[in-house]
Order: sequence, then C-alpha cells, then structure tokens
Amino acid sequence: MILSKENLKSIDTAKVIVPAEALFGLPEKVLQFGTGVLLRGLPDYFVDKANRQGIFNGRIVIVKSTGNGDTADFDNQDSLYTIGVRGIEEGKNVEENIVSSAISRVISAEQDWAAILEVAKSPELKIVVSNTTEVGIQLVNEPVTGNPPASFPAKLLAALYERYKVLGNTADAGLVIIATELIPENGKKLEAIVYELATYNKLEDEFISWSKANNIFCNSLVDRIVPGKPDAAKLAELETELGYEDQLLILAEPYRLWAVEGNQKVSETLSFMQADKGLIVKPDIEIYRELKVRLLNGTHTLTSGIACLSGIDTVKNGMDNADIVNFVEQVMRKEIAPAIPYEVSLDEALVFAGTVIDRFANPHIKHLWLSITMQYAMKLKIRVLPVLFNYHTLNNSIPPFITFGFAAFLHFMRTSKQEGGKYYGSYNGQEYLINDDSAPYFYAKTTEIDQADYVEEVLNDTEFWGADLNEIPGFIEVVQNDYDNILENGITAALEDLNLKLKAVK
Repeated sequence: MILSKENLKSIDTAKVIVPAEALFGLPEKVLQFGTGVLLRGLPDYFVDKANRQGIFNGRIVIVKSTGNGDTADFDNQDSLYTIGVRGIEEGKNVEENIVSSAISRVISAEQDWAAILEVAKSPELKIVVSNTTEVGIQLVNEPVTGNPPASFPAKLLAALYERYKVLGNTADAGLVIIATELIPENGKKLEAIVYELATYNKLEDEFISWSKANNIFCNSLVDRIVPGKPDAAKLAELETELGYEDQLLILAEPYRLWAVEGNQKVSETLSFMQADKGLIVKPDIEIYRELKVRLLNGTHTLTSGIACLSGIDTVKNGMDNADIVNFVEQVMRKEIAPAIPYEVSLDEALVFAGTVIDRFANPHIKHLWLSITMQYAMKLKIRVLPVLFNYHTLNNSIPPFITFGFAAFLHFMRTSKQEGGKYYGSYNGQEYLINDDSAPYFYAKTTEIDQADYVEEVLNDTEFWGADLNEIPGFIEVVQNDYDNILENGITAALEDLNLKLKAVK
C-alpha cells in the first residue's frame, strides 16, 4: 500500500499521526521554491503542525525549479509524505511519525510555468519561501518573460510582477518573502538582486514602488538536521513498521529552529509560529545565525573532510571514534566558541555547543559526512574564515584544530579524475565524488602544478578565498605541516598525533 489520500483510512493511527480530511480543502497560502528535505522537514513541518491545530489553515504549492526529474513521486502520493522524528529532546527519547499534508501540489517550472504564475495571482497567497542552495541567490541579467526564467531571483520577480498586474497597486497584494539559503543576509541579498533585475528589465517605476512598499523580504536561519531519505534497508524497515510505502519519507531530529527576521506584520502573517516554539520572529536574528553557522555548521564543515578520509560514513559513527569526538569538542569549545565574530557570551556559546554534541550523536539519524562536503569550499569560506581571523585577532596565535581541518580539506579536494562532467577524489584507494562548484579549480591545481607547491598555491590565492591568509602569520606553514603529516602517516595517525600533542601541552 502506497501512501496516498485514499489510503490514509487504512493507516494505523496508533503508530502514525494522519491528517484530517478537512485539511485537504485549505487554501494555498504559501509558494515554495524548492522540494528539498530541509524545507519539508522544517518550514513545511511547522505549517502542517499549525494546520492540525487549526491555526494557520493554509497549504503550500511547491515549485520544482531544477530540470532534473519530474514531480511523479509527489503526484503518486498526493504530495503526502512521512516525517519520522527521531532522537533525544530534553532528556527524553522521541520517536514520532507524522504524515504531512502541508503540500497541496508540486509544479515543475520547466513543464508548467504558467501554472506557477496563476498561483502568484491568487489573493489567498501570503508567503513565499525559498531554499535554492547557497548558489541560488545570484544575479543573472535575463528577461523575466522567459518560460520560465533561468535563475530563481528572475522567477520570483516574474511572479511578483504578474501578481501586481492582476491584483493592482494595493497593500493586500504584498507578500512576506523568506529566504532560507545558507548565506548571510539571505533575504536582503535576494531583495537587492530582484530590484536590480527589475531595473534591468525596465519594469515600471509604479511596480517597483509598490513592491518595495508592500513586499517584505526577510532574512532567516534554518537549523534542523534532516539527512533525507533513508537508505533502502532502513526505508524498508520503516515501511514495514508503518504499514505503507512512502518514497518521500524523511527523518529529522527533534531539535528545530527557524528564526525569521521581521516586524509585527511578519509575525501576524506567519501565524503558524503559534504552533511551535521552534519558529521565532524577531527584528534581529543574528545571534541565532552566529551560534548555528559557527558551532554547528562550522564544526560539521571542519570535521567532514577528516571523517571522509578516515572512512567514516555518518556523523553518528564519527561520534563513536574517540579522536573525532575530541576534535569536535576541542574545535567547538576552545577555538570556535571564544572567537565567534559577534557579541555573544562564552557561556551561551558553550551551552549551544553542548546541544550540538548531543545532536551529532543522535543514533537515529544517518547523516552522511560526504553529503556535508557538498559545496565544501564555499562553506569553509562562509562558516570558518571569519572565526579563524577573529581567533588570531583575539589570541595572536593559530588555532590548531581549525588548521588541521584546513589540511584535511586540501587533501579531500585533490581531484584525481574527471568523468562525465563530474570530479572525483581518491584516498587510500577509495574514490569519492567531489560535489563542489570549485572542483574544476582543484582539478587544475592537482594536475597542472607540482604537488609540492599545492598547499601554498591554493592558500595564497586571495581571489579564491576572498581574503589574504598571509595576514595570519605562520598559518600557511602550519597547514602545510599538517598536510604533510596526513600525506606521510595517514589521516588517522595524523589526527591522533594532533590530539596527543595538544593534550601534552595542557
């Protein structure tokens, strides 16, 4: 039995929370760009929870923007999917299965752009949410008349313009637009690009004035580990337990935070925040971003290369390795927490670091280290570089664990093979995919220069890093030493050596 609206009546409600029939008739209030698991496991989770409590009373239309695949998985299941919440919350084990009915339908931008524009015209629509990855919010000068436009900002502008033409110059037609991409000032960057595109397209001044007065672009921060669809064996086990098939099933940890930067109007529009303490609307959310991006994401990023090179597949399995655990704890507590480039108390940072340790060790979540290396270079620049520079400013010294993380990154990114437009690295005879826009850069560095010069070539490239790493005297030399140690003795021995040396210094 496949999960579908028709089959809900056959599901054991002792095991699964299922939606009431009335929820399927709710109006479409949210237009969401992105079908990814993070959106389905966080914003969509909040909407579904609120609907079940009779608070928000609205559903989500999802735009599938990429050309890969179709909407068949969603269509076959009436856009229903199961969220399996697994982990520890406030000292208690949590195991909850929820069939989410938050999504009304999924529309392919490539195949039915006109249908998306129809949604944009609806007076019922109140909110736009996006997660188009870190590289999605970029300016591409293009006409908004494309069918569809290529870039996400152009798609959004086309939708707003269509809405304005149909609903007119009224305040009620304005939307709350929330970006969740993992970049600083995500909403404001999106807003700037949209209006630059409006000028490029020579749209009327009246439209631009209406939009600036009535559409609110919000920065936001998302924080929940949602590793995605389980592997085949785990999925089969869960489907047996639940009593139905679900090709869209996702697992998520209990911890959840969606911090949205906004005013009273944003709070009122996001009425589903009343359903869960994990959704916060405040005029300033920077402290939440700094804690999450530095301590959770930054630690993930610094550890991912080490774990992958060590042959460790998941975050949980990494937390069964004493040297990895020591690295995670030391890099968070001794290097990142005291050097967060924002006014946050050390005690508050250390409390958050404690929750990160518990989340990493969640036995129910299979979060692959290799997945965390996606856009590895960009993540290192955004999440770690500011901490590195601030640590040096505060201490006039070099953080040894962060430095070791850079050395592991450089090993991981050495690109041994290009095939079918994809790039691969290899370590200890194991090949892995390098899923990073900078892979061609590293392929060139790997194949075209003397490998004795590799570390210096990359770390001295100020254009690549957007910063001069020589401003931290000795940093490049220490990374080179760690890199050489990994090269000569292997990642496991090098990490153990690092831990022993620093314990001996105490």
